[in-house]
Amino acid sequence: MPDEIAGRPELRGDCASCFGLCCVALPFARSADFALDKPAGQPCPNLQGDHRCGIHIRLRDKGFTGCTVYDCFGAGQKVSQVTFGGQDWRTGSREHARRMFDVFPVVRQLHELLWYLTEALGLPAARPVHAELREALAKTERLTRQTPDELAALDVAAHRQEVNVLLLRTSDLVRADFDAKSDKSAKHGRSGKGGKGAKKKDRRGADLIGARLKGADLSGVSLRGAYLIAADLTGADLRGADLIGADLRDADLTDADLTGAFFLTQPQLEAARGSAGTRLPESVTHPVHWTARS
Repeated sequence: MPDEIAGRPELRGDCASCFGLCCVALPFARSADFALDKPAGQPCPNLQGDHRCGIHIRLRDKGFTGCTVYDCFGAGQKVSQVTFGGQDWRTGSREHARRMFDVFPVVRQLHELLWYLTEALGLPAARPVHAELREALAKTERLTRQTPDELAALDVAAHRQEVNVLLLRTSDLVRADFDAKSDKSAKHGRSGKGGKGAKKKDRRGADLIGARLKGADLSGVSLRGAYLIAADLTGADLRGADLIGADLRDADLTDADLTGAFFLTQPQLEAARGSAGTRLPESVTHPVHWTARS
């Protein structure tokens, strides 16, 4: 994976250093993703006394696919060990537990932003905004280290919007660079698609649920927040595409090419289907259930 992401293991969940916060703080709704209803603040019945999941290796079989596609981006251990100094919600007061559960989703959002900002700083084409990205990264880091009361009062939506402006500029720069290289490749008779002056369509927020996109050229396209649920993307070209927030639940990425795609997270892939032939960016890995399916 890119050096920037690899050098930040704290942005990956470490369940051994967490008090099972995602299994308690977050609500479940009985659906295709969860086998039962669970209100926020109530421990999942599968959560054991040592904060481990009792059915971890059988989550999909037991109807808890939603758990397998969730990632706290390291927020769990930050809240458990830093924000609350290692004090377990089980041993503290009810007020202590409530505050911990309130703070966890806030820090989770901040850590997700840290992931995107860190990735953006590793994209050479985004160099014109690297200074601003570093400032945003430092500010977000500071916010994650606030007191529980400060975090609970934080307007995290406003901060996300502030960061999103930079991530949008990053996307424009990276995709423009990709298109320029594709045009140059096509001009010299190589395999670049699109040709000189080709315009890539902006598909931000597009409703592509169940779309038949087998072999489609989506290289360099913005698919930010696009709904690709159950879309057939078999063999599709997604090189250099912006996939931030794209809903890939049950999308078929078999043999698709996502090399150079950016702002793609592991949870998105865990929710999709794919194969050993699916080519991925270095920041993510092939989900285990893809291998089993292949």
